[in-house]
Amino acid sequence: MCKPTETASVFTELWRELQENSPPDILYIHRGALPSCFAVSDIAAASIALVAGTLQRLISSNATPEVDRRLASQWFQMSLRPLNRPAPALWDPFAGDYATQDGWIRLHTNAAHHRQAMERVLGIHTDREALAATVKGWRSVALEDAIAQAGGCAAAMRSESEWRSHPQGAAVAREPLFIQQFTGAAPAAPWRLPAARPLLGIRVLDLTRIIAGPVATRLLAGLGAQVLRIDPPGWAEPTLEEEITAGKRCARLNLKSEEGKARLRDLLAKADVVVHGYRADALAALGFDEETRSALAPGLVDVSLNAWGWSGPWRNRRGFDSLVQMACGIAHAGMLWQGSDKPTPLPVQALDHATGYMMAAAVLKGLYHRLHAQQGYRARLSLARTAAFLMAHPQRQETAFPARSRYDELPFYEWSSFGLGARLKPPLWLAGTPLAWSRAPSPLGSDEAKWAW
Repeated sequence: MCKPTETASVFTELWRELQENSPPDILYIHRGALPSCFAVSDIAAASIALVAGTLQRLISSNATPEVDRRLASQWFQMSLRPLNRPAPALWDPFAGDYATQDGWIRLHTNAAHHRQAMERVLGIHTDREALAATVKGWRSVALEDAIAQAGGCAAAMRSESEWRSHPQGAAVAREPLFIQQFTGAAPAAPWRLPAARPLLGIRVLDLTRIIAGPVATRLLAGLGAQVLRIDPPGWAEPTLEEEITAGKRCARLNLKSEEGKARLRDLLAKADVVVHGYRADALAALGFDEETRSALAPGLVDVSLNAWGWSGPWRNRRGFDSLVQMACGIAHAGMLWQGSDKPTPLPVQALDHATGYMMAAAVLKGLYHRLHAQQGYRARLSLARTAAFLMAHPQRQETAFPARSRYDELPFYEWSSFGLGARLKPPLWLAGTPLAWSRAPSPLGSDEAKWAW
Protein backbone atom coordinates (compact mmCIF):
# COMPACT_ATOMS: atom_id res chain seq x y z
CA MET A 1 0.00 0.00 0.00
CA CYS A 2 1.07 3.59 -0.53
CA LYS A 3 -0.44 7.03 -0.52
CA PRO A 4 1.30 9.16 -3.15
CA THR A 5 0.99 12.78 -2.12
CA GLU A 6 0.08 14.09 -5.57
CA THR A 7 -2.65 11.49 -6.18
CA ALA A 8 -4.20 12.18 -2.78
CA SER A 9 -4.08 15.93 -3.48
CA VAL A 10 -5.74 15.56 -6.88
CA PHE A 11 -8.41 13.33 -5.35
CA THR A 12 -9.13 15.93 -2.64
CA GLU A 13 -9.55 18.62 -5.31
CA LEU A 14 -11.96 16.43 -7.29
CA TRP A 15 -13.92 15.52 -4.17
CA ARG A 16 -14.38 19.17 -3.22
CA GLU A 17 -15.58 19.98 -6.74
CA LEU A 18 -18.30 17.32 -6.45
CA GLN A 19 -19.15 16.86 -2.77
CA GLU A 20 -19.89 19.07 0.23
CA ASN A 21 -18.52 16.79 2.96
CA SER A 22 -14.91 15.92 3.82
CA PRO A 23 -13.11 13.45 1.53
CA PRO A 24 -12.71 9.86 2.77
CA ASP A 25 -9.41 8.05 3.15
CA ILE A 26 -8.30 6.10 0.09
CA LEU A 27 -5.53 3.51 -0.02
CA TYR A 28 -3.43 3.65 -3.19
CA ILE A 29 -1.40 0.75 -4.56
CA HIS A 30 1.70 1.12 -6.79
CA ARG A 31 3.88 4.09 -7.55
CA GLY A 32 4.89 5.09 -11.05
CA ALA A 33 3.32 6.96 -13.93
CA LEU A 34 2.49 6.96 -17.60
CA PRO A 35 5.02 9.10 -19.51
CA SER A 36 3.58 12.60 -19.92
CA CYS A 37 4.27 16.22 -19.04
CA PHE A 38 0.97 16.13 -17.12
CA ALA A 39 0.01 13.95 -14.14
CA VAL A 40 -2.09 11.51 -16.16
CA SER A 41 -1.70 8.57 -13.76
CA ASP A 42 -2.62 10.73 -10.77
CA ILE A 43 -5.73 11.94 -12.61
CA ALA A 44 -6.57 8.33 -13.52
CA ALA A 45 -6.29 7.11 -9.94
CA ALA A 46 -8.01 10.17 -8.48
CA SER A 47 -11.02 10.02 -10.83
CA ILE A 48 -11.51 6.33 -10.01
CA ALA A 49 -11.04 7.11 -6.30
CA LEU A 50 -13.82 9.69 -6.68
CA VAL A 51 -16.12 6.85 -7.77
CA ALA A 52 -14.94 4.66 -4.91
CA GLY A 53 -15.44 7.32 -2.25
CA THR A 54 -18.87 8.29 -3.56
CA LEU A 55 -19.89 4.63 -3.70
CA GLN A 56 -18.71 4.14 -0.12
CA ARG A 57 -20.93 7.04 0.94
CA LEU A 58 -23.94 5.79 -1.05
CA ILE A 59 -23.98 2.34 0.56
CA SER A 60 -22.73 3.51 4.00
CA SER A 61 -19.75 1.16 3.88
CA ASN A 62 -17.15 1.19 6.66
CA ALA A 63 -14.52 -0.32 4.39
CA THR A 64 -11.66 1.82 3.12
CA PRO A 65 -11.61 2.00 -0.69
CA GLU A 66 -8.45 0.87 -2.47
CA VAL A 67 -7.31 2.11 -5.88
CA ASP A 68 -4.54 0.47 -7.89
CA ARG A 69 -2.75 3.35 -9.68
CA ARG A 70 -1.15 1.04 -12.21
CA LEU A 71 -4.41 -0.69 -13.10
CA ALA A 72 -6.18 2.67 -13.19
CA SER A 73 -3.65 3.85 -15.79
CA GLN A 74 -4.15 0.64 -17.78
CA TRP A 75 -7.94 1.07 -17.74
CA PHE A 76 -7.33 4.49 -19.31
CA GLN A 77 -5.87 2.56 -22.26
CA MET A 78 -7.79 -0.65 -23.10
CA SER A 79 -9.27 -3.00 -20.54
CA LEU A 80 -9.99 -5.84 -23.01
CA ARG A 81 -7.26 -7.80 -24.80
CA PRO A 82 -8.60 -9.91 -27.70
CA LEU A 83 -7.33 -13.50 -27.77
CA ASN A 84 -6.57 -15.51 -30.92
CA ARG A 85 -7.55 -12.57 -33.14
CA PRO A 86 -6.17 -9.14 -33.99
CA ALA A 87 -7.23 -6.07 -32.05
CA PRO A 88 -9.40 -3.71 -34.13
CA ALA A 89 -7.76 -0.67 -35.71
CA LEU A 90 -8.43 2.38 -33.54
CA TRP A 91 -8.28 5.04 -36.25
CA ASP A 92 -9.60 5.63 -39.74
CA PRO A 93 -6.73 5.81 -42.27
CA PHE A 94 -7.29 9.54 -42.80
CA ALA A 95 -7.59 10.51 -39.12
CA GLY A 96 -4.64 12.24 -37.52
CA ASP A 97 -2.40 15.30 -37.51
CA TYR A 98 -1.54 17.27 -40.65
CA ALA A 99 0.80 20.19 -41.27
CA THR A 100 -0.84 23.37 -42.58
CA GLN A 101 0.55 26.66 -43.90
CA ASP A 102 0.90 28.04 -40.39
CA GLY A 103 0.85 25.10 -37.97
CA TRP A 104 -0.98 21.83 -37.41
CA ILE A 105 -4.52 20.50 -37.52
CA ARG A 106 -6.06 17.22 -36.42
CA LEU A 107 -8.79 15.59 -38.50
CA HIS A 108 -11.20 13.15 -36.82
CA THR A 109 -12.74 10.87 -39.46
CA ASN A 110 -13.61 7.66 -37.60
CA ALA A 111 -17.35 8.10 -38.17
CA ALA A 112 -18.36 7.78 -41.81
CA HIS A 113 -20.36 11.03 -41.85
CA HIS A 114 -17.46 12.92 -40.27
CA ARG A 115 -15.11 11.64 -42.98
CA GLN A 116 -17.64 12.65 -45.61
CA ALA A 117 -17.83 16.15 -44.12
CA MET A 118 -14.03 16.44 -44.31
CA GLU A 119 -14.15 15.30 -47.94
CA ARG A 120 -16.76 17.93 -48.79
CA VAL A 121 -14.18 20.53 -47.80
CA LEU A 122 -10.91 18.91 -48.92
CA GLY A 123 -12.06 16.50 -51.60
CA ILE A 124 -11.70 12.74 -51.91
CA HIS A 125 -8.12 11.47 -51.86
CA THR A 126 -6.66 8.08 -52.67
CA ASP A 127 -4.26 8.06 -49.73
CA ARG A 128 -3.06 9.99 -46.71
CA GLU A 129 -0.11 11.55 -48.55
CA ALA A 130 -2.40 13.10 -51.15
CA LEU A 131 -4.67 14.49 -48.42
CA ALA A 132 -1.64 15.92 -46.60
CA ALA A 133 -0.63 17.84 -49.72
CA THR A 134 -4.08 19.43 -49.91
CA VAL A 135 -4.18 20.28 -46.19
CA LYS A 136 -0.77 21.97 -46.54
CA GLY A 137 -2.43 24.64 -48.68
CA TRP A 138 -4.75 25.76 -45.86
CA ARG A 139 -4.30 27.92 -42.81
CA SER A 140 -5.14 25.82 -39.74
CA VAL A 141 -7.93 27.91 -38.19
CA ALA A 142 -9.61 28.49 -41.56
CA LEU A 143 -9.67 24.74 -42.21
CA GLU A 144 -10.87 24.01 -38.66
CA ASP A 145 -13.84 26.35 -39.18
CA ALA A 146 -14.62 25.07 -42.68
CA ILE A 147 -14.76 21.44 -41.56
CA ALA A 148 -16.87 22.32 -38.50
CA GLN A 149 -19.33 24.23 -40.68
CA ALA A 150 -19.56 21.22 -42.98
CA GLY A 151 -20.57 19.03 -40.02
CA GLY A 152 -17.18 17.46 -39.49
CA CYS A 153 -14.62 17.32 -36.70
CA ALA A 154 -11.24 19.04 -36.68
CA ALA A 155 -9.07 21.10 -34.34
CA ALA A 156 -6.11 23.38 -34.98
CA MET A 157 -3.19 23.05 -32.58
CA ARG A 158 -2.99 25.91 -30.10
CA SER A 159 -0.75 26.66 -27.17
CA GLU A 160 -2.27 26.94 -23.71
CA SER A 161 -2.01 30.74 -23.83
CA GLU A 162 -3.67 30.86 -27.25
CA TRP A 163 -6.51 28.69 -25.93
CA ARG A 164 -6.95 30.87 -22.86
CA SER A 165 -7.36 33.94 -25.07
CA HIS A 166 -9.77 32.14 -27.42
CA PRO A 167 -13.47 32.91 -26.70
CA GLN A 168 -14.19 29.23 -26.06
CA GLY A 169 -11.18 28.75 -23.83
CA ALA A 170 -12.17 31.82 -21.81
CA ALA A 171 -15.76 30.54 -21.48
CA VAL A 172 -14.63 27.11 -20.27
CA ALA A 173 -12.27 28.68 -17.71
CA ARG A 174 -15.30 30.28 -16.03
CA GLU A 175 -17.18 26.98 -15.68
CA PRO A 176 -16.93 24.67 -12.66
CA LEU A 177 -15.74 21.12 -13.21
CA PHE A 178 -19.21 19.85 -12.21
CA ILE A 179 -22.18 22.07 -13.07
CA GLN A 180 -24.71 20.77 -10.55
CA GLN A 181 -28.37 21.39 -9.83
CA PHE A 182 -30.95 19.80 -7.54
CA THR A 183 -34.35 19.47 -9.17
CA GLY A 184 -37.94 18.98 -8.03
CA ALA A 185 -39.38 16.75 -5.34
CA ALA A 186 -39.67 13.04 -6.04
CA PRO A 187 -41.32 10.01 -4.46
CA ALA A 188 -39.24 7.86 -2.14
CA ALA A 189 -36.89 5.62 -4.11
CA PRO A 190 -37.46 1.85 -3.73
CA TRP A 191 -33.80 0.87 -4.12
CA ARG A 192 -32.36 -1.62 -1.63
CA LEU A 193 -28.65 -0.97 -2.39
CA PRO A 194 -27.35 -4.43 -1.42
CA ALA A 195 -23.62 -4.20 -0.76
CA ALA A 196 -22.74 -6.97 -3.22
CA ARG A 197 -24.67 -5.32 -6.12
CA PRO A 198 -25.47 -1.75 -5.00
CA LEU A 199 -27.24 -0.62 -8.18
CA LEU A 200 -29.39 -3.74 -8.59
CA GLY A 201 -32.87 -2.63 -9.64
CA ILE A 202 -31.72 0.79 -10.90
CA ARG A 203 -32.41 1.57 -14.57
CA VAL A 204 -29.81 3.61 -16.47
CA LEU A 205 -30.67 4.98 -19.90
CA ASP A 206 -27.42 5.41 -21.83
CA LEU A 207 -27.51 7.99 -24.64
CA THR A 208 -23.76 8.32 -25.07
CA ARG A 209 -21.06 7.69 -27.69
CA ILE A 210 -17.34 7.02 -27.51
CA ILE A 211 -15.63 7.26 -25.04
CA ALA A 212 -16.42 9.16 -21.83
CA GLY A 213 -20.12 8.38 -21.48
CA PRO A 214 -19.75 4.66 -22.22
CA VAL A 215 -16.96 4.48 -19.62
CA ALA A 216 -19.37 5.92 -17.04
CA THR A 217 -22.21 3.55 -17.86
CA ARG A 218 -19.87 0.54 -18.07
CA LEU A 219 -18.88 1.19 -14.46
CA LEU A 220 -22.52 1.56 -13.39
CA ALA A 221 -23.29 -1.77 -15.08
CA GLY A 222 -20.40 -3.28 -13.11
CA LEU A 223 -22.20 -2.26 -9.92
CA GLY A 224 -25.39 -4.04 -10.97
CA ALA A 225 -27.40 -1.37 -12.80
CA GLN A 226 -29.58 -2.31 -15.75
CA VAL A 227 -27.98 -0.23 -18.51
CA LEU A 228 -29.83 0.19 -21.79
CA ARG A 229 -27.79 1.93 -24.48
CA ILE A 230 -29.62 3.62 -27.35
CA ASP A 231 -27.95 4.47 -30.67
CA PRO A 232 -29.34 5.91 -33.91
CA PRO A 233 -29.71 3.68 -36.96
CA GLY A 234 -26.42 3.25 -38.74
CA TRP A 235 -24.17 4.44 -35.91
CA ALA A 236 -21.12 2.17 -35.51
CA GLU A 237 -18.16 2.03 -33.14
CA PRO A 238 -16.34 -1.05 -34.47
CA THR A 239 -13.07 -0.14 -32.75
CA LEU A 240 -14.52 0.00 -29.24
CA GLU A 241 -17.80 -1.93 -29.07
CA GLU A 242 -16.29 -4.87 -27.24
CA GLU A 243 -14.34 -2.57 -24.93
CA ILE A 244 -17.23 -0.45 -23.66
CA THR A 245 -20.46 -2.50 -23.88
CA ALA A 246 -19.76 -4.98 -21.06
CA GLY A 247 -22.82 -5.36 -18.84
CA LYS A 248 -25.10 -3.43 -21.20
CA ARG A 249 -27.99 -4.11 -23.53
CA CYS A 250 -27.70 -2.16 -26.79
CA ALA A 251 -30.62 -1.05 -28.98
CA ARG A 252 -31.40 1.50 -31.69
CA LEU A 253 -34.01 4.22 -32.06
CA ASN A 254 -34.56 6.84 -34.73
CA LEU A 255 -35.18 9.91 -32.56
CA LYS A 256 -36.05 11.97 -35.62
CA SER A 257 -39.20 9.87 -36.07
CA GLU A 258 -42.36 10.21 -33.99
CA GLU A 259 -42.28 6.49 -33.22
CA GLY A 260 -38.70 6.75 -31.93
CA LYS A 261 -39.53 9.78 -29.80
CA ALA A 262 -42.55 8.02 -28.31
CA ARG A 263 -40.43 5.01 -27.39
CA LEU A 264 -37.80 7.24 -25.80
CA ARG A 265 -40.49 8.98 -23.72
CA ASP A 266 -41.61 5.58 -22.44
CA LEU A 267 -38.06 4.60 -21.59
CA LEU A 268 -37.37 7.88 -19.80
CA ALA A 269 -40.57 7.62 -17.77
CA LYS A 270 -39.30 4.38 -16.24
CA ALA A 271 -35.63 5.38 -15.92
CA ASP A 272 -33.88 6.22 -12.66
CA VAL A 273 -30.81 7.63 -14.38
CA VAL A 274 -30.10 9.09 -17.81
CA VAL A 275 -26.54 9.66 -19.03
CA HIS A 276 -26.16 11.47 -22.33
CA GLY A 277 -23.44 12.91 -24.50
CA TYR A 278 -25.36 14.91 -27.08
CA ARG A 279 -24.17 18.38 -28.01
CA ALA A 280 -25.52 21.11 -25.75
CA ASP A 281 -28.85 21.82 -27.46
CA ALA A 282 -29.35 18.59 -29.41
CA LEU A 283 -31.76 16.80 -27.05
CA ALA A 284 -33.80 19.96 -26.59
CA ALA A 285 -34.10 20.24 -30.37
CA LEU A 286 -35.58 16.73 -30.39
CA GLY A 287 -38.15 17.72 -27.75
CA PHE A 288 -36.33 16.35 -24.69
CA ASP A 289 -34.98 19.35 -22.81
CA GLU A 290 -34.10 19.17 -19.11
CA GLU A 291 -37.57 20.16 -17.91
CA THR A 292 -39.22 17.57 -20.14
CA ARG A 293 -36.93 14.83 -18.88
CA SER A 294 -37.60 15.77 -15.25
CA ALA A 295 -41.36 15.87 -15.86
CA LEU A 296 -41.31 12.42 -17.45
CA ALA A 297 -39.34 10.94 -14.54
CA PRO A 298 -39.61 12.95 -11.29
CA GLY A 299 -36.44 12.47 -9.28
CA LEU A 300 -34.40 11.61 -12.36
CA VAL A 301 -30.61 11.58 -11.97
CA ASP A 302 -29.54 13.35 -15.17
CA VAL A 303 -25.80 13.50 -16.00
CA SER A 304 -24.54 14.89 -19.30
CA LEU A 305 -21.33 15.47 -21.20
CA ASN A 306 -20.25 17.98 -23.81
CA ALA A 307 -16.93 18.22 -25.62
CA TRP A 308 -16.23 21.96 -25.58
CA GLY A 309 -18.12 23.22 -22.54
CA TRP A 310 -21.61 24.50 -21.81
CA SER A 311 -21.11 28.16 -22.69
CA GLY A 312 -19.22 30.03 -25.39
CA PRO A 313 -19.37 29.90 -29.20
CA TRP A 314 -18.33 26.24 -29.47
CA ARG A 315 -20.89 24.81 -27.04
CA ASN A 316 -22.65 23.01 -29.90
CA ARG A 317 -19.53 22.10 -31.87
CA ARG A 318 -18.68 18.42 -32.38
CA GLY A 319 -15.60 17.27 -30.54
CA PHE A 320 -13.59 14.33 -29.26
CA ASP A 321 -10.77 13.86 -26.75
CA SER A 322 -7.98 14.05 -29.33
CA LEU A 323 -9.41 17.28 -30.76
CA VAL A 324 -9.72 18.91 -27.34
CA GLN A 325 -6.09 17.97 -26.63
CA MET A 326 -5.07 19.80 -29.82
CA ALA A 327 -7.14 22.91 -29.26
CA CYS A 328 -6.53 23.53 -25.57
CA GLY A 329 -2.75 23.29 -25.52
CA ILE A 330 -2.08 19.72 -24.37
CA ALA A 331 -0.60 18.52 -27.68
CA HIS A 332 1.50 21.70 -27.90
CA ALA A 333 2.80 21.27 -24.35
CA GLY A 334 3.64 17.64 -25.09
CA MET A 335 5.54 18.70 -28.20
CA LEU A 336 7.68 21.11 -26.18
CA TRP A 337 8.19 18.52 -23.43
CA GLN A 338 9.37 15.92 -25.94
CA GLY A 339 11.45 18.38 -27.95
CA SER A 340 9.48 17.25 -31.00
CA ASP A 341 8.54 19.10 -34.16
CA LYS A 342 4.98 17.72 -34.27
CA PRO A 343 1.96 17.55 -31.92
CA THR A 344 2.46 15.18 -28.99
CA PRO A 345 -0.78 14.08 -27.32
CA LEU A 346 -1.20 12.33 -23.99
CA PRO A 347 -0.24 8.65 -23.90
CA VAL A 348 -3.93 7.79 -23.43
CA GLN A 349 -7.25 9.52 -24.07
CA ALA A 350 -7.26 10.71 -20.48
CA LEU A 351 -9.87 13.44 -20.96
CA ASP A 352 -12.44 10.85 -22.02
CA HIS A 353 -11.67 8.34 -19.31
CA ALA A 354 -11.31 10.80 -16.44
CA THR A 355 -14.53 12.55 -17.43
CA GLY A 356 -16.27 9.19 -17.70
CA TYR A 357 -15.37 8.22 -14.14
CA MET A 358 -16.32 11.68 -12.89
CA MET A 359 -19.70 11.24 -14.59
CA ALA A 360 -20.15 7.88 -12.85
CA ALA A 361 -19.33 9.53 -9.51
CA ALA A 362 -21.89 12.25 -10.25
CA VAL A 363 -24.53 9.57 -10.88
CA LEU A 364 -23.73 7.96 -7.52
CA LYS A 365 -24.00 11.35 -5.81
CA GLY A 366 -27.34 11.90 -7.53
CA LEU A 367 -28.63 8.54 -6.30
CA TYR A 368 -27.54 9.43 -2.76
CA HIS A 369 -29.38 12.75 -3.00
CA ARG A 370 -32.52 11.13 -4.40
CA LEU A 371 -32.52 8.66 -1.50
CA HIS A 372 -31.88 11.14 1.28
CA ALA A 373 -33.49 14.37 0.02
CA GLN A 374 -36.14 12.92 -2.33
CA GLN A 375 -35.10 15.29 -5.11
CA GLY A 376 -33.77 14.88 -8.59
CA TYR A 377 -30.24 15.83 -9.59
CA ARG A 378 -28.44 17.14 -12.68
CA ALA A 379 -24.74 17.38 -13.43
CA ARG A 380 -22.97 18.58 -16.57
CA LEU A 381 -19.31 17.99 -17.41
CA SER A 382 -17.11 18.66 -20.43
CA LEU A 383 -13.88 17.35 -21.90
CA ALA A 384 -12.54 20.89 -22.23
CA ARG A 385 -13.04 21.60 -18.53
CA THR A 386 -11.40 18.29 -17.62
CA ALA A 387 -8.48 19.34 -19.81
CA ALA A 388 -8.10 22.55 -17.83
CA PHE A 389 -8.07 20.53 -14.60
CA LEU A 390 -5.43 18.16 -15.96
CA MET A 391 -3.21 20.98 -17.22
CA ALA A 392 -3.12 22.46 -13.72
CA HIS A 393 -1.24 19.31 -12.61
CA PRO A 394 2.17 18.89 -14.22
CA GLN A 395 3.88 15.53 -13.92
CA ARG A 396 6.32 15.02 -11.09
CA GLN A 397 9.31 12.75 -11.51
CA GLU A 398 8.09 9.14 -11.55
CA THR A 399 9.41 5.89 -12.93
CA ALA A 400 7.38 4.22 -15.66
CA PHE A 401 5.01 1.42 -14.77
CA PRO A 402 5.92 -2.13 -15.83
CA ALA A 403 4.15 -3.26 -18.99
CA ARG A 404 0.79 -5.02 -18.78
CA SER A 405 1.03 -8.74 -18.07
CA ARG A 406 -1.34 -11.70 -17.73
CA TYR A 407 -1.24 -11.22 -13.95
CA ASP A 408 -3.00 -7.86 -14.36
CA GLU A 409 -5.99 -9.63 -15.92
CA LEU A 410 -8.91 -11.48 -14.42
CA PRO A 411 -8.27 -15.20 -13.87
CA PHE A 412 -10.98 -16.16 -16.36
CA TYR A 413 -11.55 -15.34 -20.03
CA GLU A 414 -14.50 -13.38 -21.37
CA TRP A 415 -16.54 -14.90 -24.19
CA SER A 416 -18.93 -12.90 -26.34
CA SER A 417 -20.10 -12.73 -29.95
CA PHE A 418 -16.89 -10.78 -30.64
CA GLY A 419 -14.75 -13.73 -29.56
CA LEU A 420 -12.54 -14.60 -26.62
CA GLY A 421 -10.86 -11.88 -24.58
CA ALA A 422 -8.98 -11.14 -21.36
CA ARG A 423 -10.21 -8.23 -19.21
CA LEU A 424 -8.09 -6.28 -16.75
CA LYS A 425 -8.79 -6.67 -13.05
CA PRO A 426 -10.89 -3.78 -11.71
CA PRO A 427 -8.79 -0.79 -10.59
CA LEU A 428 -10.85 -0.16 -7.45
CA TRP A 429 -11.80 -2.34 -4.55
CA LEU A 430 -14.36 -1.79 -1.82
CA ALA A 431 -14.63 -4.85 0.42
CA GLY A 432 -17.92 -6.68 -0.16
CA THR A 433 -18.73 -4.63 -3.26
CA PRO A 434 -16.91 -6.03 -6.29
CA LEU A 435 -17.03 -4.61 -9.79
CA ALA A 436 -18.44 -7.44 -11.91
CA TRP A 437 -20.28 -7.47 -15.23
CA SER A 438 -23.14 -9.92 -15.54
CA ARG A 439 -23.50 -9.61 -19.32
CA ALA A 440 -20.85 -10.11 -21.98
CA PRO A 441 -20.17 -7.24 -24.41
CA SER A 442 -22.78 -6.98 -27.14
CA PRO A 443 -22.89 -5.34 -30.58
CA LEU A 444 -24.70 -2.05 -30.96
CA GLY A 445 -28.32 -2.55 -31.92
CA SER A 446 -28.37 -6.20 -30.87
CA ASP A 447 -31.33 -5.88 -28.46
CA GLU A 448 -34.77 -4.29 -28.24
CA ALA A 449 -35.32 -0.75 -27.00
CA LYS A 450 -37.16 -1.74 -23.84
CA TRP A 451 -36.35 -2.35 -20.20
CA ALA A 452 -35.66 -5.98 -19.29
CA TRP A 453 -37.69 -5.55 -16.08
